[in-house]
Amino acid sequence: MTVLGVQGEERGADLSRSERRQLRRRSLRLLGSLVQPLRRRLALTMALVVASTALQALGPAVIAWGIDTGLPALVKGMALPLVGAVAIYLVAGVLAGTLIAAYTIQTAQISQAILIDLRKRVFLQTQRLSLEFHETYTSGRIISRQTSDLDSIRELLDGGVNELVMSVLYMLFTAVGLVLVDPTSGLVLVCSFLPLALLLGWFQRRSEAVFRESRVASAKLIVHFVETMTGMRAVQAFRKEARNNDEYGELAENYRRINARSIRLFAVLDPGLTLIGNLTVAVVLLIGGFRVATGGLAIGVLLAAVLYSRRFFDPMEDLATFYNSYQSAAAALEKVSGVLEERPTVPEPISPVPLPPARGNVRFEQVRFGYKEGREVLPLFDLDVPAAQTIALVGSTGAGKSTLAKLIARFYDPSDGRITLDGVDLRDLASNDLHRAIVMVTQEAYLFSGSVADNIALGRPGASRAEIVAAAEAVGADPFIRSLPNGYDTDVNKRGGRVSAGQRQLISFARAFLADPAVLILDEATASLDIPSERLVQRALQTLLADRTALIIAHRLSTVAIADRVLVMEGGRIVEDGSPDDLIAGTGRFATLHAAWKDSLV
Repeated sequence: MTVLGVQGEERGADLSRSERRQLRRRSLRLLGSLVQPLRRRLALTMALVVASTALQALGPAVIAWGIDTGLPALVKGMALPLVGAVAIYLVAGVLAGTLIAAYTIQTAQISQAILIDLRKRVFLQTQRLSLEFHETYTSGRIISRQTSDLDSIRELLDGGVNELVMSVLYMLFTAVGLVLVDPTSGLVLVCSFLPLALLLGWFQRRSEAVFRESRVASAKLIVHFVETMTGMRAVQAFRKEARNNDEYGELAENYRRINARSIRLFAVLDPGLTLIGNLTVAVVLLIGGFRVATGGLAIGVLLAAVLYSRRFFDPMEDLATFYNSYQSAAAALEKVSGVLEERPTVPEPISPVPLPPARGNVRFEQVRFGYKEGREVLPLFDLDVPAAQTIALVGSTGAGKSTLAKLIARFYDPSDGRITLDGVDLRDLASNDLHRAIVMVTQEAYLFSGSVADNIALGRPGASRAEIVAAAEAVGADPFIRSLPNGYDTDVNKRGGRVSAGQRQLISFARAFLADPAVLILDEATASLDIPSERLVQRALQTLLADRTALIIAHRLSTVAIADRVLVMEGGRIVEDGSPDDLIAGTGRFATLHAAWKDSLV
C-alpha cells in the first residue's frame, strides 16, 4: 500500500508539512484527470461566466453616467441620454441573467459528469485491489468513501465552484470598475487588502487542520455504525449494545467538538469580513464626500464608487461558505485519491502467458510467505499436486492450511519461490484465465441480490437453465430449491426466499461446479452443513471431483475419506503425507486426530 494511503487517513492532522503537500499534489492529479475530458465544456462555461459577470459589474458605471450625464441632459430637455442609460442597464441585466442560467446548466452537467466518473473509478478500484487491501481497509471505510466523501465533493461541485468562480470574477471586475471610475477610491480598496489577507490567512491555517480532523471523525462514525449493523448477530449474542452505545457516543461527541471548533472559526471570520467591508465603504464615502463638496468629484461617480466598494465585499460571505465546502471536499478528495492511488499487491502480468488446456497440476517450488514482514507463515515450502488428485489438508488452527489455499487461488503472491499451474507461474497468468481454472469455495457462502438461478449462474455467466439445474442436482441442492416459493426464480433476499447457512453453502457449491474449474479448493466449505447434507455433498463430490484437482481443507475428518492423499500441516510445514488409510494405520499426528474424532462420535 502507498505510504499516505491508509496510514495518512488514520493519522489525519498529524501529517507533516511535506506529507500534506504530497497529499495536495495527489488530489490535484486526480482532479486534473477528472477535468481533462471536459476541457471544451469548461472553456465554454468560463466564457459564459466571464461575460455574465462583466455585464453585472457594468451596472454602477451605467448608473454614474445616467446621473452625471443623463440628468443634466434631461433638465435641458434631452431625454435620450437618460433613456439610453436605463435601456443599457436593463439589457445588461437580462443578458447577464440569461448567461447565468446557461452557465448554471453547464456547471451542473460538468459536475455530474465528474461525479459519475469518480464513483465508477472508486467502485472499479475497490474491486481491482487485492485481498490484502480489503482485509486491512474495513468495509465501513470503503462505504464512507462512496457516501459521505463523495457527497462532500458533490456539494462543492454543485454549488461551491459556481460561487467561487462567480465571486472571484465579480470581485475582480468590480475592483477594475472602481479603479476606472475613480482611481482614488480604488486606492482605498487596495489598502483594505492587507487586513483582509491577514484575516483570511488566519482562517485558512486554522480551518485546514479542523476540517481534516472532521473528515476523519466522520469516517470513524460511519465505520462504527456499519460494523455494528453488519455484526448485529454478534452484538446481540454477546450483549455488546451498551458498550457500542458508549463508543458511538464518544465518537459522536468528538465529531461535535470538532464541528464546534469550525463554527467558532466562522464566528470570527464572518464579522471580520463585515467590519472590513463597512470600514472600506465608510472611508470611500468620507473621502468622496469631501471631494464632491469641493467640486473635485461628480455625485454620480461617488455613488458608483460606493456601490462598487459595497459590491466588492458582498461575495465575501459566499467565499467563506465556499471555503467551508472546499475544506470538507478537499479532505474527502485526499481520502478518495488515497484509495485510487493504491496498487494491487497481486498485479496483472504485463505480458500474460496463455494457459494451455488446463489439467490441474499444481506445484509449490521453494515458496516463502508471510502476511507481515518478519513473520513467515510458510518458511520454505515445496509441494507437487498431480492433476486430478484430491488432497485433504488437516492440522491445527494457524498451521497454514488456508494460507496455502489463498496462494493457490492467487489472493496473495509468495515472497519467494513460485507456484505453477501446469508449469505456468500463476503470476504470468491473466486473471480471467486463472479464475476460470481455479475456483475457491469458502465457509462464508455469500449470495448476491437476485434469484437462486442467478446466483448459481455466477459460476458460468450465460449458462442455460438446464445446466444450472444440473449443477444444483449434482450437489444435492435441487430438492430444497424446488421447495422455495418460486423455485429457482426465488429472490434470496426477499420474504419467503430466505435460506439457511447450509442451503447457502449448497448454492455456492452448485455455482463452483457450474464453473467446471481444473482446480477446486474447498476451504472449510462443509462446516455449515448438517450431517445429512454433508453426506449428500460428499457423495456428489466423489463423482464431481473425479476429473479435477481438488484441495479440501476441513476440520471434520469425515470429509477426508474422499481424498486420495492427506497432508498434515504444522507451523507452515507438511509433517505427514500419505493416503487416509495409511496414515490412520500409523502412529503419527493424523492417526491421533482420527482416533480423537472417532471417540467424539461415540
